[in-house]
Amino acid sequence: MAMASTFLLFTATLILSVELLTAAEYPNLEVAALSALKNSLSDPDSALKSWDPELVDPCTWYHITCNGQSHVTRVDLPGQNLSGNLVPELGNLSQLQFLSLYDNNIQGSIPAELGKLTNLIGLDLSGNNLSGSLPSSLENLKASLTFLFLNDNKLLSGTLPPGLDNVFVLNISNTGLTMTLTSG
Repeated sequence: MAMASTFLLFTATLILSVELLTAAEYPNLEVAALSALKNSLSDPDSALKSWDPELVDPCTWYHITCNGQSHVTRVDLPGQNLSGNLVPELGNLSQLQFLSLYDNNIQGSIPAELGKLTNLIGLDLSGNNLSGSLPSSLENLKASLTFLFLNDNKLLSGTLPPGLDNVFVLNISNTGLTMTLTSG
């Protein structure tokens, strides 16, 4: 009996050691992605104050919603007086369904890596100062994306990627974006 208890204790210790090593080698990609976003933004009103990269679970952070498996499903930061740039690491939020950053002062281009967010239902980047053309990788979202708001980003230009003309609610007003309607 003592030998069985010793074996179980050894096995449990070994499993815990492997899990700790794995966590150290492969940090939480969601924490890394959100920390990269926080580091790229100026936050004069401290909306991101609770975003502590030392915490391995971003589900406790303000403006973040997670699912039952503790994966980030929503980032809601509308009208928070944020400025800076979007980061490619956002593409690592694999379970993200809603990204809402409207009415801030975010500049620069929309990262192509957002096209990796194949669970994304709603994307609202309206009322910022985004520029450039939309990445063609956004076409990868055509199966899930239902709401797309890019309005009031006067420096956005080019054509909406094919397939996104089927988005249920689309607003590209007050941009330089155009779209080609497909017949179906």
